[in-house]
This record gives sequence, structure tokens and C-alpha cells, in this order.
Amino acid sequence: MQDKNSIYALNKRDPDAIVYLDRGKPIRVTEEDFAAETEFPKLKAWSDENYHETEKKNHVESNHTVSVEGIRESALATEGPEDRMERDFEREQAKGDAIEKADRIRKLLTEKQFKRLWLYYIEEMTEEEIAAAEKTSQQAVSKSIRQAEERIKKIF
Repeated sequence: MQDKNSIYALNKRDPDAIVYLDRGKPIRVTEEDFAAETEFPKLKAWSDENYHETEKKNHVESNHTVSVEGIRESALATEGPEDRMERDFEREQAKGDAIEKADRIRKLLTEKQFKRLWLYYIEEMTEEEIAAAEKTSQQAVSKSIRQAEERIKKIF
């Protein structure tokens, strides 16, 4: 949003003068202040363009700047070493739990079922892609995946 009192706005609102600020007060330079009539229109056009470019740069900067008051306290907080260690420990524990579950699932299923489930859920292949890779029908892959899911549901 444009500031109504910015130098750009003041200059734009006054087509008969070049406006600039001196100690915070607007100063008007008109065509009468120039010796040659052709100088004013050139300088007026230049000042309009120059003030506009400055205004645009200020907007870009202000749009990418956030005041400290605008940032929530939680965003300013840094993670302490204890928190980091606890998070890393929990992550390793979850990883271990996932590996254990995968091993239990692998033992529960045939090698083909486990491979198809892996390709379907982890590799995100479609049943058609799996069937093409194994040179079998999509129906066979679909049936195998559904049977594997039913076995897993009974245990977990």
C-alpha cells in the first residue's frame, strides 16, 4: 500500500512541479524555476520514474522484512543440547521399532507378498507396474497385496 505522504506520492499528485523533501518539508520546483522550457518536462519525467523506482524498492524490502514484534516467542527459541539429544534418541528408538515391525511382517508373509507390499507402499509403484515388472497379471498382484494386508491386520 502506498504511503500518501511519501515523496513518490507527493510528486505524482503534483503534475506541475517536481516535489522533494527538505528537512521533512515538501519543496516544489516548477517550470518557472527553469531557464529553458524544455528542461522541466525532462526532469519531471525523470523524477517521477526515479521516485517510483525508489518506492518499489522500499516495498520489496518491507514485504520481505518482519519486525521482531511480529515473530512469536516460540520461533525465537533455540533448541538446547538436551532437547536435541532427546529428539535424536526418540528418532533412533522409532527407527528401531520400525525395523522390528518390518522384520515381524517379513516373517509373517511370503517373500513375494513382502516384495509386492514393499513395491506398492514404499516404492509407490502401481499394481500394473508391479505386474509388468514380474510378468504377471495385475489381478494376481492385487490379490497378493490384499492377502498380505489381511495377514498383517490380524497381527497388528
